[in-house]
Amino acid sequence: MRPGDRNLITDVAGLRVGNAEDHDMRTGVTVLVGDQPFTAAVHVMGGAPGTRETDLLAPDKLVQEVDALVLAGGSAFGLDAASGVADGLRAQGRGFAVGGQRVPIVPGAILFDLLNGGDKGWAENPYKRLGRAALAAAGAAFALGTAGAGAGAMVHDLKGGLGSASVVLESGITVGALVAVNALGRVTAGGRGEFWAAPWEMGGEFGALGVARAHDPTAEPMPTKRAGEATTIAIVATDAALSQAQAQRMATAAHDGMARAIVPSHTPFDGDLVFAAATGARVLEDPMTEPFLIGHAAAVCLARAIARGVYLATPRPGDLMPTWATRFGDG
Repeated sequence: MRPGDRNLITDVAGLRVGNAEDHDMRTGVTVLVGDQPFTAAVHVMGGAPGTRETDLLAPDKLVQEVDALVLAGGSAFGLDAASGVADGLRAQGRGFAVGGQRVPIVPGAILFDLLNGGDKGWAENPYKRLGRAALAAAGAAFALGTAGAGAGAMVHDLKGGLGSASVVLESGITVGALVAVNALGRVTAGGRGEFWAAPWEMGGEFGALGVARAHDPTAEPMPTKRAGEATTIAIVATDAALSQAQAQRMATAAHDGMARAIVPSHTPFDGDLVFAAATGARVLEDPMTEPFLIGHAAAVCLARAIARGVYLATPRPGDLMPTWATRFGDG
């Protein structure tokens, strides 16, 4: 297992990512779109999720493929970002064929960033506009840190952010993760800013600080956010040909990576959610072993992506939390 060439979810061929943000509002949107419709699934572990069109991702539902997945800030307002993406896709002639109409299938999830110091006094919901802008910006390369859906994110004691990572398995299968980190829990464990995800780091991608030298296992964490103010939302993707049930198992396994990187995670106050995407470009040669390895790789990628999102956050005037670099970057 090695990182992909970009170390981004777009190392999965046929997938593109676009960001749009408004730094005055301290919020944004991130879109994952496929060159073709792709198999998708979802698994929710947090106690306060906010979602759109996730019921149709169950394996027993009619529609087995989607056109895009959306991660957005804005709490319930941010669900409208998927409408902007759907409008943009429809203009491109994309969508599920129903008679003479095309209906883009665009599930989405949101995080809470309404109390982060940004100007939220909009007269009209801005997320539809941001969603369409993010779709227009979609490409193989995209910004991490204070970007897209992570533009206004915060964790327990630091700015959050948008992260991504990838691996290529020995079989040639590629797996990647994309995440907006806005958790109640901590992502660092030691006085030097060591990340909980350190055992999974590849190539010094978030500082190569190693594992924290000391940790008190008896400590009882206290929530610093109120109900509904947190949430880490993610997408894991592969080029393997997975059924919707197999994709859902990949999403479920990826939650292990969230638990490795955020302590505590999956709390009653977080809406922690993982989408799965499978393009189907590579047929499984070993239907028993390869889904197992894909699930493990998804968890590894998600842990790394979470740390990268926080590590790469950048400061802006009026921040309520310091960035990782501001607090720990000098050593």
